[in-house]
Amino acid sequence: MSDSTALRVADLPQNTPTAFEIIPDKDTLTALAAEMGVNAVRKLRFTGEIKAMGKKDWKLIGRLGATVVQDCVVTLEPVTTRIEEQVEITYLARVETPEGAEVEMPEDDSIEPLGTHIDPAAVMAEALALHIPAYPRKDGAELGEAVYAEDGVQPMRDEDTKPFAGLAALRGQLKDED
Repeated sequence: MSDSTALRVADLPQNTPTAFEIIPDKDTLTALAAEMGVNAVRKLRFTGEIKAMGKKDWKLIGRLGATVVQDCVVTLEPVTTRIEEQVEITYLARVETPEGAEVEMPEDDSIEPLGTHIDPAAVMAEALALHIPAYPRKDGAELGEAVYAEDGVQPMRDEDTKPFAGLAALRGQLKDED
């Protein structure tokens, strides 16, 4: 995203929230779609405010709305998904960073270290990336059974790979002999 949406923390008013509204243009939507690996981002809007929390910390509260087009993982047909999410990030002047070879992830993933700027457009892009479905499916799309075999060979089906399929066939043969 461009630096034009980044707000310098030193310029933000302490007493009143700073409102923002981001509605990217068509070129930005195309770039975001390519970056996110989706067919298209049709609509995108991020609105909210940044307000002080005490003397040094800040909170961004926003609402993300987006329409994303992706390929169905089963049929490869386009699937349109509407995303509506609340986004909250707390920027702390002092964030304790654990040190060591192995550290646990913090439970609260909405806390970020405070830098010199807060960029709502970067937050928008990250929130969009996190909420795009990983495996979109078109309504009613089901993965059928694919069976392949050489000519003259009986194909192996999913039922044949089950551990008790052979026992069921043997039981059927024994019943036929009786």
